[in-house]
Order: sequence, then C-alpha cells, then structure tokens
Amino acid sequence: MPPRDAPPSPLAIPDTVFEVARTHFAAAGRTLRNVRRDFHEWHLGRPHYALWAIDVDLPAVRSLAEQAAGQLGEVLLDGYRRQPHITLALCGFPTQQPVLPDDFGPAGLDWQLDALLRLAGAPFMVEIGGLASFTSAPFLAVRDVDGGIGRLRRALCGPRAEPGGPYTPHVTVGLYGGEWPTGPLLERLDEGGRDRVRCAVTRLSLMAYAASDIGGPLTTLGEFDLANRCWEGSNPRIFPSAAHSGDLPIFSAT
Repeated sequence: MPPRDAPPSPLAIPDTVFEVARTHFAAAGRTLRNVRRDFHEWHLGRPHYALWAIDVDLPAVRSLAEQAAGQLGEVLLDGYRRQPHITLALCGFPTQQPVLPDDFGPAGLDWQLDALLRLAGAPFMVEIGGLASFTSAPFLAVRDVDGGIGRLRRALCGPRAEPGGPYTPHVTVGLYGGEWPTGPLLERLDEGGRDRVRCAVTRLSLMAYAASDIGGPLTTLGEFDLANRCWEGSNPRIFPSAAHSGDLPIFSAT
C-alpha cells in the first residue's frame, strides 16, 4: 500500500499499521481457529454487545468483501453475516445499571456523545481496498486519507495506548475456520484485493450484535451526524428494561 506524501492530520491513522499487521501475521506461523459456540464465559448471559462503527455496507464495498471471501473460500468459517463496517471503538454490554467492567451504561454514552460534539470534526473520506490479515480474520485495509478516523478515535477513546498493538482500521472479510499456515495465505492475500473504493463518511453508528452469535449481523441503535453535529437515538432503545433486555432494538433515523 503506497504511503501518503504528507499526513493530512496529526491524528490520522498511518498506513504503517498495515505493515505491522502483516509482520505479526507472518510471524504467527498459523491462523487462529474460530469456532461457532455460545461463549457464555464472556457474555455471562448478557444478550448484546455494542460498538461504534462506520457503516460502509455499500454495493461497491460489499462487492470487494465478497470477492475476497470467495478467493479465500475454504479457510473461512461458514456463516459469517456481519455487514461491512469499520469498527471505531468497543463499548460493552448495554445495561441501564452497569456492574461489570465491560458493561456499557447511559453515563458512558453521554460521555461519548459530549466528546463527539466537541471533537468529531466534519465529514471525511476513506479509501477501502487491499487485502491484509490479523491472525483471526482477513480484512480489507482502510486508509484514513483525511484523518477523520483518527479524530473519531481520539474523541471516543481518548489518548490512551492501544492494547494488543496499534489500532488498524479495516473491514472484516470473514473469520478463519482453522489453523492455517500464514505463509501460503500471505501469497493469496497479495494476489487479490487490488481494487480500491473511496467512501464519504457523514455519520457514525452505534451498533450492536447478539453476543452468542459469532459473526452475526449488526443492528444500528443510533447515529451521530457529522455534518449537523446531532445524535439520532434514544436511551430506552439502547438500554432496554430488564423485561425486554433480550430484544435487540431496531433503529430508524428520523
């Protein structure tokens, strides 16, 4: 992936993160095997997990992801249904009354929305394309051409250091279904994914998925409009009462 001539913003995510991911993938020797099971020890009965993401479920991006998945075929876990998106920040399990460290409550959302109002910046462009991989999943690389992703990351996460390596903006293609040698996979990744798509980002989405369904679809809970600096969502929809906590709400922008 060619480097930028000059970063558009000091907060822009550098293209070097993809070289770091490639180095780690090659050094791992084998991919991580994903399995389809409940993961109760993680979610502890909490039904949904929330995250901030950029929704890029567009025909051109879907086409790139489908081509990549077709190219990798037999090494991927069956049944991956998650729509194309760029994860910005993990939130946790939505609940009216947080108790556990990875619970996500109304006060946490209020803090994030206040930060977005102050720091999110204007709409921006991203470039999607080029195959790369983590040990758990292959992905389409996302270039932060205008620095907008870096600004959103700073707003949502603050300046704290990244756990487990640098944040790498990406669109997941699927999940590895076995422990495959990384050397031959790198050759396959390098052979494909040469097309690029540029997308305008005007909104970011608070999304959620069923915690017991690996690779299951995302549902949008609310959206923050970058142009108008406004939030479209409601706490009862995001943090349902205990009686309705198993129902994943469906968001409809007004």
